Amino acid sequence: MKIFKLIKQEIKTIKGKDPAAKSTLEIILLYQGFHALILHRLAHKLYKLKVPFLPRLISQFSRFITGIEIHPGAQIGKNFFIDHGMGVVIGETSIIGDNCLVYQGVTLGGTGKEKGKRHPTIGNNVTLGAGAILLGNITIGDNSNVGAGSVVIKSAKENSTLVGVPARVVKEKNFVQGKLMHNKIPDPVSVEIELLKKEIEVLKEAISK
Repeated sequence: MKIFKLIKQEIKTIKGKDPAAKSTLEIILLYQGFHALILHRLAHKLYKLKVPFLPRLISQFSRFITGIEIHPGAQIGKNFFIDHGMGVVIGETSIIGDNCLVYQGVTLGGTGKEKGKRHPTIGNNVTLGAGAILLGNITIGDNSNVGAGSVVIKSAKENSTLVGVPARVVKEKNFVQGKLMHNKIPDPVSVEIELLKKEIEVLKEAISK
């Protein structure tokens, strides 16, 4: 009964986060993010029970059929949704909170051959944009956004929006935290250029006087 309750909750999450989801049957049959997550829940349970080999076998089978690689050791909270999903990689010591959304091509990886906690910790209500790469034992606070294609190598506090390579925290007036809208993410380079332009104008005015 517990597995059916879990499946029902995952389907509800997808319907709430993906406007393209038309029906329960469509999600069950066609959503690779749903398939990967259900298989991961099983593999993770076996991993915690220290069952040898089988958790990794399930993980690799899931990778083969979905294009999504989640290590059995990764801890994933409630209401997690992988949208599109192809190329997502989530490392062994990754921790992901509740109500998180991940787009295709996201990597939660390590930085080398270090031992122990070596993958990112993601808070609650976090959105990771397409192609975002987060590396090492860093923490991304609750209600944060990571823009598409960003490379994050440092921790960020809650309510942060991270953009760029390497990623920097940017803020924009009226920007809604925890809701990533790719076409409205502030560009840190443009912001810096505008600040330089203003400083140049001030200097020109001072020189002319």
